Amino acid sequence: MSQGPKRNPRPNAGRPRTGARVAAVQALFQSEAGGESAETVIDQFVRHRIGTLGSDAGFEDGRVPQADVPLFSKIVRGAATNSETIDAAISGHLSGTWTLDRLDPVLRALLRAAAAEFWDAADTPAKVVINEYMDIAHGFFDGEEPRFANGVLDALARQMRGGEFQPRG
Repeated sequence: MSQGPKRNPRPNAGRPRTGARVAAVQALFQSEAGGESAETVIDQFVRHRIGTLGSDAGFEDGRVPQADVPLFSKIVRGAATNSETIDAAISGHLSGTWTLDRLDPVLRALLRAAAAEFWDAADTPAKVVINEYMDIAHGFFDGEEPRFANGVLDALARQMRGGEFQPRG
């Protein structure tokens, strides 16, 4: 991948589901980097990083001012609970010598969060999930990573939610 991650994702204020997804990516990254359980990270985020928490701190300070906490928790728990299946699915869509371990850790967290939604949240159409995570990818990355993520997300969605991509007749 090219230039590395930006550190300033900014979902549109007033979009709590997008905020939940940004927080889920951050939480999955933190869980992997720190070796902390999903439940520990969920608790930390709910107590210290989601919402304004009585200050004007925002994304620059690692906070997510507006997030749908139940969706956030569902994504993080789903990624943790189904990690082997999700990682195998992602790995199956990487080309050549790329492995999951070679991916930027933020990109890996983003793909895991999206895959967890494809796996468990059929109430949100797959194309909406892809669009949301593409917005997030553009918030984190300046280089080729968003295009790479788009290809993997499309393939995952078709694998996990193939029925949504069938022609209607």
